[in-house]
Amino acid sequence: MLPADSVAFFGCVGKDKYADILSKENEKAGLHTVYRVDEKTPTGRCGVVITGHNRSMCTDLAAANEYKIEHLKEQWNYVENAKVYYVGGFHLTVSVPAVMALGEEAASKNKIFTMNLSAPFIQQFFKDAVDGTAPYWDYVIGNESEALAYAEAHSLDTKDTVEIAKHLANLPKKNSQRKRMAVITQGTDPTIVAVQGEDKPRQFPVHQIEKSKICDTLGAGDAFAGGFLAGVVEGKDLETCVDMGSWLAKLGIQELGPA
Repeated sequence: MLPADSVAFFGCVGKDKYADILSKENEKAGLHTVYRVDEKTPTGRCGVVITGHNRSMCTDLAAANEYKIEHLKEQWNYVENAKVYYVGGFHLTVSVPAVMALGEEAASKNKIFTMNLSAPFIQQFFKDAVDGTAPYWDYVIGNESEALAYAEAHSLDTKDTVEIAKHLANLPKKNSQRKRMAVITQGTDPTIVAVQGEDKPRQFPVHQIEKSKICDTLGAGDAFAGGFLAGVVEGKDLETCVDMGSWLAKLGIQELGPA
């Protein structure tokens, strides 16, 4: 959704055929990769079992667990040249210092920092890491199960996703030059967006799709985040950004494997 080579992806892989496959496919898609290569650990892999519209994953993180902040520092020119940073919550299990470094850079130079809640277990078992990065969030994106897990971990005493979104939007924020937005997707139900300081969150309908066309829901939330952020990068209004995210998620679930 953005021009080729306008996005740089950081991570860690092994020195093997799987890393070669990843690099080749990313290049074909116009995604620039800046991998740390760990020669002692194989590239991570994930097996997915799809049953109807449900899926279950069995993941061997392997080299993905070996990312180091030193690599980020070595490639800091990418950080300096970037306008928007996006971090998946899973990285909070690997290198919190790298995430914090990006947050500090964003806050000090008024750049956009986005965090994805990524999974309920992140909220449950990595609460301190989540809370440590929260002041840097300009956008925080998650689905209803992740929002509920956050609420439970923080004893919010509510299961209302609208109220949880409001709470997320109004957490203390380091960069006061822009308001935080909390974006919560709810499958086929409307997407909720709460804006810092605003009392009433907005709700946006999603792109509906016939059940018979759904092939694989894996990566739907990531597709939404990608489409939404593409709109942010292009300076689109909020409604258009949500629409772009919903459109890309709809496209992705009609293909086998993350599109």
